[in-house]
Amino acid sequence: MSSSGLDISQLSENEQSALGTYTAVTGQEPSEAIPLLRRSQWNVQIAISKFFDGEGPDPVEEARAALNNPPPPRPARQAQNLMRDDLNAHFSPAPRVDPAPRVETQPENQVVYRPSFIVALLFTPFNLLYRLVWGGFRIFGALFPFLPRFFNSTASNALQGARRNTNGRRALGPQDTAARFIREFEEEYESNSIGFLENGYNMALEKAHRDMKFLLVVLLAPEHDDTSDWVRDTLLSQEVTEFVNDPQNDVLVWGGNVQDSEAYQVSNSLRCTKFPFAAVIVHTPGVSSTAMSVVSRISGTTSPTEFVEKLRTAISQNREPLERIRSTRAEQQASRSLREEQDSAYERSLAIDRERARQRREAEAARQREEQEAAERAVAEEKRIHDLGLWKQWRAQNIAEEPSADLKDAVRISIRLPSGERVIRRFAPDTEIEELYAFVECYDLMTELQEKTTLVEKPKGIEHHYGFRLVSPMPRTVYDVEAGGLIREKVGRGGNLLVEPIDDDSDEEEV
Repeated sequence: MSSSGLDISQLSENEQSALGTYTAVTGQEPSEAIPLLRRSQWNVQIAISKFFDGEGPDPVEEARAALNNPPPPRPARQAQNLMRDDLNAHFSPAPRVDPAPRVETQPENQVVYRPSFIVALLFTPFNLLYRLVWGGFRIFGALFPFLPRFFNSTASNALQGARRNTNGRRALGPQDTAARFIREFEEEYESNSIGFLENGYNMALEKAHRDMKFLLVVLLAPEHDDTSDWVRDTLLSQEVTEFVNDPQNDVLVWGGNVQDSEAYQVSNSLRCTKFPFAAVIVHTPGVSSTAMSVVSRISGTTSPTEFVEKLRTAISQNREPLERIRSTRAEQQASRSLREEQDSAYERSLAIDRERARQRREAEAARQREEQEAAERAVAEEKRIHDLGLWKQWRAQNIAEEPSADLKDAVRISIRLPSGERVIRRFAPDTEIEELYAFVECYDLMTELQEKTTLVEKPKGIEHHYGFRLVSPMPRTVYDVEAGGLIREKVGRGGNLLVEPIDDDSDEEEV
């Protein structure tokens, strides 16, 4: 990465995990997230707080900048128009923008402690006494309004926490608290046309920052006398609801009851001094690159026209920076989508190339395998022909001579060879059927062997199998060599035989 100076793969496992968590929450680019995480010592919570609340100046970096870039020397004489500066400062004051704080809320999975019945019964008198004292203090505070604000600014966090937790309302998580507020609001005013967000304040800030929208925070105090009238006459008026619900205004609304812990912390953080209270929060890039700032506060009872006018003014003053950020994000998203499409197309192209290469390798392997098998078959056929020739030379020498015409019991057999040639030969009656098969097998060598006087020994390691069968056509009778027997017993005194080659198809038909 150009900005971080370190590739993501060079980060440690913990740093990569922190980077993934941070980018998932903030949606910030890794090139911008890594420097912020480094400045936060890779603490995800601190980095997220800096992202949403803004990051204060770094004293070390400021000191380095001061050493590297010393300030220019001030002129000896500086002329100022004090009247003009005073008038400009008076008539065009710079709008005050305060950062929108985040609050510490109760975790969703926190278990609420409930005392046993006996303990609750023992502390019931103290609880009643405390409620009486606290009720009297609230009446006294209503008579003298400055006292609660005085105690709020001077009391310790423990006392404020005690005040928040003793209003009789059950402490819930942020989302459940928001759901309870919406339910009570609908029951009280029989309407929810304003569209409150059903999540916690921090999540509402994150949603407004992520979607580049304005967050309208509405804080209600049910004990205040003007709350009910203000909600019915102003907040739920047609003019306000139409403005807030208009998609072009980009307004999100979050509401809270100050009797709840979260809303009470929000009221203190936003410096709420008068109820009913509303504040407009928006991302302000001019103030900080990541901060959400309060750009408008609406305190006390206001008419619908005045309320809408204040909202419109706050939105119009901060819309242009948001539009620039939206356009920048749209360009970044378009670039990211384009890169993802290019990466996806590249991955698909690689997958196609890999598949083609695999198919080529498989085809080449199949071709080589076929060639090897063909070569093996050729070698085997060569060996078979060679072994058959040796065996036929040996066997032809051992075939008995044809008996003379004087032998009356000789068996006369007519054999039709596969070539169409017919051979007639006489065999002794005690000749084995295998002798007849050997005569047919070695018939082509019988003439040649009669001229040779050299004897051939029986070849070793050769197991011969006849590749034909002798068949009598009518009626069809197969004289199997494996069945054995004498020619006289099988064929009789004479007969006509056919030589049928044996192959796989003929074997299947026989079966």
